[in-house]
Amino acid sequence: MKIHSLSGPSGTGKSTSAIQFAYENQIEAIIDDGLLIIKGQKVAGTSAKFEKNTITAVRRAIFQEEQHKQQVMEALIEYDVKAILIIGTSDKMTNKIAKRLELGPIQYFHHIEEIRSTREILMAKFIRTTQGKHLMPIPYKQVEQNFFKRFISRGFDIFSKNKVKLGETTIVQPDFHQQVIDISKNVYVDLIKYIISQYKVIAKIDAIHFVMKDYRQVLYLAVYLTSPVNYNVMDKMWGLQQLICEQFLRHFEFEPSAIEINIKGILEK
Repeated sequence: MKIHSLSGPSGTGKSTSAIQFAYENQIEAIIDDGLLIIKGQKVAGTSAKFEKNTITAVRRAIFQEEQHKQQVMEALIEYDVKAILIIGTSDKMTNKIAKRLELGPIQYFHHIEEIRSTREILMAKFIRTTQGKHLMPIPYKQVEQNFFKRFISRGFDIFSKNKVKLGETTIVQPDFHQQVIDISKNVYVDLIKYIISQYKVIAKIDAIHFVMKDYRQVLYLAVYLTSPVNYNVMDKMWGLQQLICEQFLRHFEFEPSAIEINIKGILEK
């Protein structure tokens, strides 16, 4: 069996990237937070995300419980797995899981920084910090509902580069993730207004819409330019986009996914 490891700090988007990464590298199975996932479907195990505290969550993720360990080992044999990706917060953790499941030594070590951009990692960390959302790379219908139903919502579909559906995700808010930072939407809008007020080529803001949905944040701006237009408009708008990104990174440690600017007209300032 070929054994791969994917490691990175908590909240950096490992689970989000796992299915596509596995597909691109011809890895049929994934071990993630106590679950065995094959071709986007959960086939064995129990998720660590439904534990009551971080200690029991870690024990679940590294298969400390004998029955849990045996269930996954038997499924690996039943499905005749030829290649597997083990996900963990460090190489030490993935090595421990491989040893616990008696898989043998890990041959290939990968790290989240190699497969996700800095922007994607920062965005994932921001969502974890402010919303406490954890992502499971399995369909919503496969997640244990009952008592935890109110903490679960549908995620998004994962597609390959040639638009083949590879799997689905489910978003959960575990009991053990209690501390979140609540940022009002007005805070983002106020910062945008301040940035634009300092940008000399903008005479007036007509509208600001900042949409935050799942892992995508889009800013829509409608503005009037300052007359006379003796400057390169495209260069100035690109500069404004860059300035907004820099300030968001400074204050919130993430950048908007997209900034769309609509020029409504020209005014004397």
